[in-house]
Amino acid sequence: MAEEKGEDWRSEGDNEVTEETRENKGKRKKRLLNEAEAAYRRGVCYFSRVPPHMNPSKLRQILSQYGEIQRLYLVPEGAAAQVHRKMSGGFRGQGFSEGWVEFSEKKVAKRTAKILNGEQIGGRKRSSFYYDIWNIKYLSKFKWDDLTEEIAYKKAIREQKLRMELSAAKRERDLYLSKVDQAKGRSKIEERLTKKQKVLPSKPVRPILQKKPVFPEVIEKKTHLSSDILSDVFGGGS
Repeated sequence: MAEEKGEDWRSEGDNEVTEETRENKGKRKKRLLNEAEAAYRRGVCYFSRVPPHMNPSKLRQILSQYGEIQRLYLVPEGAAAQVHRKMSGGFRGQGFSEGWVEFSEKKVAKRTAKILNGEQIGGRKRSSFYYDIWNIKYLSKFKWDDLTEEIAYKKAIREQKLRMELSAAKRERDLYLSKVDQAKGRSKIEERLTKKQKVLPSKPVRPILQKKPVFPEVIEKKTHLSSDILSDVFGGGS
């Protein structure tokens, strides 16, 4: 009897765990469906230009007047553009080149883009972007996941480009160092040869005896025979 009661207790406990697991799975599935439905209802607007002095908190504050905002992302300005802007006397803080804003409802995002695009930002006259113009567009059939994929893709390309640049810089450095080592080796060899030439005694130069030159006047004197000698030679026999 005790063994049968133990088996019944274990079976009841297993049933309770199974029912609880099923209930948790059902809640989780329902939550995921609700999140997917909410994500489907959301709309994304694209900002092709972000005015100077504008930051995520200020942009959220302004756009929240038109509807509920879920997520917001602004692309930080590049280092080269930032340096150029600061050197030209522009805004010296953190700038942003473009951005995306996700509204809770598509119709709100579409209406906001239609109202604001091409209009003056306005607000307080003391605001640094009071006279700036909105550059906003509603992205039809565009979801926030598409943006994250695009950002990840651009990041991967940027990292790959950086790795290639670093590899090229390393090859140039290695080539330069190898040439420096070769130049040092040649200079050392030249120094050793120069020292050897200074230490070795110079070989004596053997003098070359040359005959004195014979001038034409001397040749003419030697070859000229007097008329008396000729007459004696040819005339003596007559």
